[in-house]
Amino acid sequence: MNRIRLKTLAMFAVPVLALAALVSGGFPTPSAQAQSSNGARYEGVATCAGSTCHGRAEGNGEVVRQDEIATWQEPSSSTGAHSRAYAALASPRGRQIAASLGLGAATSAPACLGCHATYVPQSRQGPRFLTSDGVGCETCHGPSSKWLAVHYAKPATHASNVANGLTPLENPQVRAKVCLDCHFGSAEGNQFVTHSMMAAGHPRVVFELDLFSALQQHHDEDGDYTARKGRTDSVRFWAVGQAEAVARSTDLFARPGFGTEGVFPEYYFYDCHSCHRAITDGPQRKLTFETNPGRPIPFGLAPYNDENIIMLSAVARTFAPGRASAFDKASKDFHRAMGQGRGEAVAAAKKLRGEAAALSSALAVRSYSGNDAFAVVRMIADSTTTPRFTDYAGSAQAVMAVDTLLNAMVREGRITTGAAAGIRANINRAYAAVRSPTAYRPAQFRNALRQATNAIGALR
Repeated sequence: MNRIRLKTLAMFAVPVLALAALVSGGFPTPSAQAQSSNGARYEGVATCAGSTCHGRAEGNGEVVRQDEIATWQEPSSSTGAHSRAYAALASPRGRQIAASLGLGAATSAPACLGCHATYVPQSRQGPRFLTSDGVGCETCHGPSSKWLAVHYAKPATHASNVANGLTPLENPQVRAKVCLDCHFGSAEGNQFVTHSMMAAGHPRVVFELDLFSALQQHHDEDGDYTARKGRTDSVRFWAVGQAEAVARSTDLFARPGFGTEGVFPEYYFYDCHSCHRAITDGPQRKLTFETNPGRPIPFGLAPYNDENIIMLSAVARTFAPGRASAFDKASKDFHRAMGQGRGEAVAAAKKLRGEAAALSSALAVRSYSGNDAFAVVRMIADSTTTPRFTDYAGSAQAVMAVDTLLNAMVREGRITTGAAAGIRANINRAYAAVRSPTAYRPAQFRNALRQATNAIGALR
């Protein structure tokens, strides 16, 4: 896969792992995938690291590369972020956050380990399992005790491995749900970044499925992969990821234990930088925000973070026009309900979640053509969408999307690598417009985005 996007997270200063979770302790409830594994054990990274398996220093295997562990451990790039997750807890920032929240040592706090490690009860840990390995193979691929010894040899098939507990990550809905457990939050325990955590110093959490898949890809999508699992499609993964992110966000918001904190809303769900702007006192007001046509909320109310909602609206109008009006209505009704009360907001969140889930299912089975990436880039920059880019979070998500879709065009041979490189300056200007939330200016961003999307459109 083209690696142009590897710089994206560094430019946003975005966390690759969420610190995690509810301050209350306890191990997470087993996920649906874990439950289907019938009590399978987590055997640990060391069980995958043999030189004839995934532990070679250089990839030269005939079926798989066999250097997957080395990629996972790469100390200088985003591909090694999962292996560094546990060590981040012992960093000065990790210690400060834990101290502010009264968690004790971050390296042993369930609220942190839920996302910074493969965090499972001791009864389900094999003899070589180490929590200090960080986010290990089995966090994403599932507990391995029932498929580890047989997954590579005939007569095993991908279907039989999945039946034994291997997570089918080639399914975009499954992959999105696995990633979102940490890259947004989970109701299953110890995987939710509260506003208190962010106040203590936790970075803003952001997610985009296809981009993050590229950053963490440890394998080649070659003929063998395609024969066993089918060919993945970047546009499908991006679109389904947006839908699943909206569904996860609204699902958690509607839950009593997540959507409120005392008498206040849980501000993790809201758009941080819409409120965290310079405030001055003077004889004449100076507004530091723009009215957003997608958010019919009372003046002065903190807006819900709608970065994925904006993208999913563009997706629906491009790929599922029959569902677009219902989704947009549910979105506006949700924002409007924020000014009415918690009960109304919960009911509207559930409606919006249903529309997002329906879109996810439709997008997952839809056939995609070579021009789809061009079509959705055009929709992101059209007159319906761009007025909604009034805040940093939505704008950052938009430029990630444009870059993701550009790389899909390269990978699928719709444009050449040279042509993509020729418009890289346009993409970089859009990135520069969201380099820092404190320097973000909506009008300048919209202009940079328009230049970038026009340059991509000219390549069609």
